[in-house]
Amino acid sequence: MALPPPPGYYVPAVLFFDSNEEFDVPAIQSHVLRLAQGGVTGILVQGSNGEAQHLSHDERKEAIRLTRKTLDDNGFNNVLVIAGTGAQSTRETKKLCVDAKEAGASHVLVLTPSTWPPQMSIDNIIRFHREVADASPLPYMIYNFPVVTAGIDLDSDTIATLAQHPNIVGTKLSCGQIGKLQRLASTFPSTEFAVFAGRSDFFYTSLLCDSAGLIGALVNVLPKVHNKLLKLHQEGNFKEAMALQAKLGHADWAMQKLGGISGVKAIVSKNFGYGVPNVRGPLKSLPIDSLVGNKYANTVEELIALEKSL
Repeated sequence: MALPPPPGYYVPAVLFFDSNEEFDVPAIQSHVLRLAQGGVTGILVQGSNGEAQHLSHDERKEAIRLTRKTLDDNGFNNVLVIAGTGAQSTRETKKLCVDAKEAGASHVLVLTPSTWPPQMSIDNIIRFHREVADASPLPYMIYNFPVVTAGIDLDSDTIATLAQHPNIVGTKLSCGQIGKLQRLASTFPSTEFAVFAGRSDFFYTSLLCDSAGLIGALVNVLPKVHNKLLKLHQEGNFKEAMALQAKLGHADWAMQKLGGISGVKAIVSKNFGYGVPNVRGPLKSLPIDSLVGNKYANTVEELIALEKSL
């Protein structure tokens, strides 16, 4: 029986490149280790922050393999590696799921294809995910993120229908719709179908609605702060947890305003001492010196001070 990833908080890790846009292996390893040391339950390789669409098939496999090996070599065998395996054809998506297993992932996370939105009817979306899940050698999760799928937004009925498939074990909701999350989380136990918030700005709210936790970009910067929030929830400390969630909400918004993936890399590089904010085109790199005096960077760095104290 296919099982979902355990409850907790996961990180769609950024991938560091050198000046030639090749893998910066030392920086990638430093990042993976800092996240593991920060207590993450697992690392999502090639989520939207991992620039999956900018990588060759061989690079995608290598990123998964490098992440798994770095964790294992440093005693973090219990930290999961989930692989983003979305592609624009059913055939390619199936291949990427096989590649993910060969490279050491435990689960796959799959976006809905979006090159031809008018043809992606609900029936066709269901057919796509079922067909790939049938072929996937790993437990399968649905990734709902309308921003990167031409506005395609799976509703709770569609996801609930897909959840009946024996190999479909969860979803990441980067749509940010708390009502959708609660409907799904109250329908399925997380031991059978895990419903994860996809953004830190509703992490605590999602926990109150019985989500399995979070898979969120801000964890790249603040793994220990997210761990603190999870523990406050587990202790029933509502007031302090809500206050910390408010700060995470501001920081999550600030990271979006800083420029997404390159902004995450720039903040990490400036504050934790590894990597540079290179991205592959057509994305634009954010110079580290542009963070000085930037109100959004200041918002994030207020929480980085807390991160470093934990």
